[in-house]
Amino acid sequence: MLDPNRFRRELDETASALARRFFDLDVDAIRRLEADRRDLQTRVEALRNQRNVRSRAIGKAKAAGEDVRPRLGDISRLGEELEAAEQGLGEVRDRLDAMLLEVPNLPHPSVPAGRTEAENLEVRQWGAPPRFDFEPRDHVELGSGGMDFDTAARLSGSRFVTLFGPMARLHRALAQFMLDLHVREHGYLEVYTPYLVHPKTMQGTGQLPKFEQDLFSVAGHDLRLIPTAEVPLTNIVRERILDADELPMKFVAHTPCFRSEAGSHGRDTRGMLRQHQFDKVELVHVVRPDDSYDALEELTTHAEAVLQRLELPYRVVVLSTGDMGFAAAKTYDLEVWLPGQQRYREISSCSNCESFQARRMRARWRGPQGRGTEPVHTLNGSGLAVGRALIAVLENFQDASGRVRIPDALRPFMDGAESL
Repeated sequence: MLDPNRFRRELDETASALARRFFDLDVDAIRRLEADRRDLQTRVEALRNQRNVRSRAIGKAKAAGEDVRPRLGDISRLGEELEAAEQGLGEVRDRLDAMLLEVPNLPHPSVPAGRTEAENLEVRQWGAPPRFDFEPRDHVELGSGGMDFDTAARLSGSRFVTLFGPMARLHRALAQFMLDLHVREHGYLEVYTPYLVHPKTMQGTGQLPKFEQDLFSVAGHDLRLIPTAEVPLTNIVRERILDADELPMKFVAHTPCFRSEAGSHGRDTRGMLRQHQFDKVELVHVVRPDDSYDALEELTTHAEAVLQRLELPYRVVVLSTGDMGFAAAKTYDLEVWLPGQQRYREISSCSNCESFQARRMRARWRGPQGRGTEPVHTLNGSGLAVGRALIAVLENFQDASGRVRIPDALRPFMDGAESL
């Protein structure tokens, strides 16, 4: 969430910044609640002071041997008034907090203004899309035999897949390759995380309360299936105060991800592009505030390194204000070339959330001089989405016969096999 002080001291400026990402902040409602909060806070403090003054006076009278019973009724009435005022203050604070939890992050000044992905700006390209002297197949045709959607539908319904044999092994090889690269060369700490988390954990990274409909819940338990490993990885620092020498932290995890795709409205129903369950290797950084935009560039290059080692052509785009995720202040998308669609498609989003998630998680750090604490900055990115990487390998390395060359980087994980 945003710093609550912004809504007390810079409300109009905050509303203007949020308007860049087409969010209409209810300024009047916040002003009314803030006025109520201030009035109740003043009343609570005044009543506490009165009660303390009278309690001390009763104590002195008692010590002097005076009869204090007539004064006890006043203390009781003050206590009841104070309790009512505190309850009212708590209700107003809860209403303010509920409003602020629905407010997205502020966009960084460098983020281009725009409502949709059409306003995203290309930053760079790497590699050239392959040229074929035949009509390229898409991954569904190329995966025939090892990529079975009918069996998955019988087991679970639509938007699931079952992989068999070499196809399953290629999927596993991709995840193993990514993990090894990030741990051995990029300096990440590998983490095995829970796949089920409390709602409070989801709230910490911004999935709740706004995106409840996108999550899968466990009947009979107050738990949600993770939509990305970003959720448990980032929450590792929840409710902690970190010392300066603990930062930066860099975590990586390979997990399944579960999403209801409530807002997809029938998009990408063919194949593996948009599924209820998919695997991802996720990268998370926890850093000092002054370092977070350098960390965003580093994180993005780490995700790019995967595509480069796999020899997959891609481009990097900076997302416009209207296309960014709820918690992000700035996001780079990596889009890999898919010959089956003749277009670039997202395979990784790398975001700097600044202090937005840290405030929700109460994650702070203490500077080297030990003078007070402040929220850390958190970043996350896919390094990469495993299923989409599988699609990209199949489509970019196909030949006219339907065979698929295995990139050199994956062959050690495939017993040296050169093709599928």
